Amino acid sequence: MEKLKIGYDVLKEINPRIILSSTSGYGSSGPFAHRAGYDMIVGAEGGLLHVTGERGGGPIRPGLSLVDLGTGLYMQGAIMGALYARERTGVGQKLEGSLFETQVSLLANVGLSWLNTGVEAQRWGTQHPTVVPYDAFEAKDGYFVGGATNDKQFVKLARILGKPELAEDPRFSTNTKRVQHRDEISKIVNELFKKKTIEEWNEAFESSGMPYGGVNSMERVFKHPQSKARNMVVEMPHEAATKGTMSVIGPAIKWSGTPTSIRSKPPLHGEHSDEVLAELGIDEAQRDELRSQGTIK
Repeated sequence: MEKLKIGYDVLKEINPRIILSSTSGYGSSGPFAHRAGYDMIVGAEGGLLHVTGERGGGPIRPGLSLVDLGTGLYMQGAIMGALYARERTGVGQKLEGSLFETQVSLLANVGLSWLNTGVEAQRWGTQHPTVVPYDAFEAKDGYFVGGATNDKQFVKLARILGKPELAEDPRFSTNTKRVQHRDEISKIVNELFKKKTIEEWNEAFESSGMPYGGVNSMERVFKHPQSKARNMVVEMPHEAATKGTMSVIGPAIKWSGTPTSIRSKPPLHGEHSDEVLAELGIDEAQRDELRSQGTIK
């Protein structure tokens, strides 16, 4: 971080409108500032692995690098805010984020429960701590996520599952009672879900107003009609692809007035350093100096 600090001071003297963003494992201060940052390590120390895993089981790493991705998304918002601030003040600034701070901030409700009530978080797998049944249930050809978030929905769920009498059972008549009898109702519902495929359950739940959906493979995700309707797959030219194009995932946010588009391939590390710095008025000699310091690539 010291090298980065020197680099930013130099850049700021050259152009006070400079905005520089940096991320690290633990930030530039504090006893862990020297540590390298790794998604799963920070996920462990920041509480993510404490709440992720099967009920009563050990910690499980999420299937995606959520801390890495979250830090990038936080920094994206910070850069937009800094650009807006620069338009008002004419002055840039340095933005600093870290994997650790991202993960602590993402603890959200489970973190606040501990801070304000002393309630320790625990692992629930795909179950919900206070809503039952609401889980990933085994279907004929995979897993199907569904449930009832209130008592009215439980009556619907029982009917869709072909067991309307479940709603009349005194053990399951209210959500409070279903939480108390979590294992019993979960076992019954799971056995009922095994009778049909994911597609059959999708049809059964259609237009019910209930929460539901299959656990999709990558193939199913990108064949999903909503993926196509929302342009979540974009084809773009790429010289390294045998077919001449590569598929990339489309932007998540759609803008009404200035539609987003993917116009270029992902850049290599430092590929556009000279181009960007030149636009900011930093000449070749200054760029060479920054490069010799290791500030830029």
